[in-house]
Amino acid sequence: AVAAATAVVATNTSSSTGSSAGNTSSANTSSSSSSSLSSAGGGDAGMSADLTSLFECPVCFDYVLPPILQCSSGHLVCVSCRSKLTCCPTCRGPLANIRNLAMEKVASNVKFPCKHSGYGCTASLVYTEKTEHEETCECRPYLCPCPGASCKWQGPLDLVMQHLMMSHKSITTLQGEDIVFLATDINLPGAVDWVMMQSCFGHHFMLVLEKQEKYDGHQQFFAIVQLIGSRKEAENFVYRLELNGNRRRLTWEAMPRSIHEGVASAIHNSDCLVFDTSIAQLFADNGNLGINV
Repeated sequence: AVAAATAVVATNTSSSTGSSAGNTSSANTSSSSSSSLSSAGGGDAGMSADLTSLFECPVCFDYVLPPILQCSSGHLVCVSCRSKLTCCPTCRGPLANIRNLAMEKVASNVKFPCKHSGYGCTASLVYTEKTEHEETCECRPYLCPCPGASCKWQGPLDLVMQHLMMSHKSITTLQGEDIVFLATDINLPGAVDWVMMQSCFGHHFMLVLEKQEKYDGHQQFFAIVQLIGSRKEAENFVYRLELNGNRRRLTWEAMPRSIHEGVASAIHNSDCLVFDTSIAQLFADNGNLGINV
């Protein structure tokens, strides 16, 4: 299957959407927010909730976690907000560098809710585990998977496709396991993204071809497939990208990335199909590059 698409040039680090013609993915055969928490040792939930409320930052309402510093009057503020303040937001007094060891000891015996509890996470964690959990929490909101930084949408997984269909209508969607992703005008200057969707096996996949200038005058292409789904769901699939032409073939095969992970880290680590402009020209036809998916 092949579809026409448009490409938009992006200047500097901003990127634009291009069109593609098709892609292929194959199946791999081979609660609501709650303020009550239990303390680390268990006990009365109401008392634990009262304890956690003592750690609420008066500025951002996040939790003040160790190392805990107080003003000269004993008021607390989180580290993130503290760096932006010139005086205590509670008493307007000076922000002294005084450690509150008692509160740090209490914090070590309290379990805090995940900050994504509003999206359904029911985990309660000791403060030393909180940050790491939140970075990988499956309940954290999904960001818009389209390349570039222009779209700031975020929301639950079940609304991602609705957002794409409403706000990114120019993205072509093809049905089927084997398609051709056609990137048009690959010689456009600057940073450019070509994006399309593939629907198969009851799931939606986002195909991305991104052109970057990694070094002065040296441009590279990065092609990758993302699943509109969780990491666990992504483990059920494998995709293959192929460039074919002039008695040559270049192939990349891997598990798709969840849109929770995004493509930035994969591109940074070259964990995708990578090729430079010279190789692109070997497979291109009149400035158009077809990738079998």
